[in-house]
Amino acid sequence: MDAFWLSFGVILLAELGDKSQLMALAFAARYRARTVLVAVTIATLIIHALSVLVGSAAALALPTNVINVVAGLAFLAFAAWTLHGDHLGEGDASRAARPARWAFLTIGTAFFLAELGDKTMLATITLATTEEPIGTWLGSTAGMVAADALAIGAGALLGPRLPERAIKLFAAAAFVIFGTLLILEGLRVL
Repeated sequence: MDAFWLSFGVILLAELGDKSQLMALAFAARYRARTVLVAVTIATLIIHALSVLVGSAAALALPTNVINVVAGLAFLAFAAWTLHGDHLGEGDASRAARPARWAFLTIGTAFFLAELGDKTMLATITLATTEEPIGTWLGSTAGMVAADALAIGAGALLGPRLPERAIKLFAAAAFVIFGTLLILEGLRVL
């Protein structure tokens, strides 16, 4: 359960303001929320399973202190990435505008492709190097789906009145704290 809750929290924060969260909002404006949520969930289950496999393999190949320092540095990079932010590109926007009969496949494929190499995928890989795999997989998936569900709901209710800057600052600060703690642990300062 520790791996689940840690992964849930980290990925929830990582997903705030992320490109795929913006995609969820765009898809929800066009398609039924349930269709968007189911497609996002299935795509996320698949991409995060792959991420956990990569992270678990890395954990077997590298010493723990090296993993902690690299993971800490990655989390500091995620903080910077969060502050920089993501934006929907033309390709992402055009995928969101496809006909409804292909909605499920379009949404699932778009999310899968958007997550390849994204900070939530990299954060899941990082978590899987030190945490239990099944809890990490389910927690990271639940965190991402929860963040995307929040985006769909909040976008429908609040629209442009959401304080995007405050959300980014909160998420970035959390990454700095997690990253610093991991680096200190890897260097055996803690």
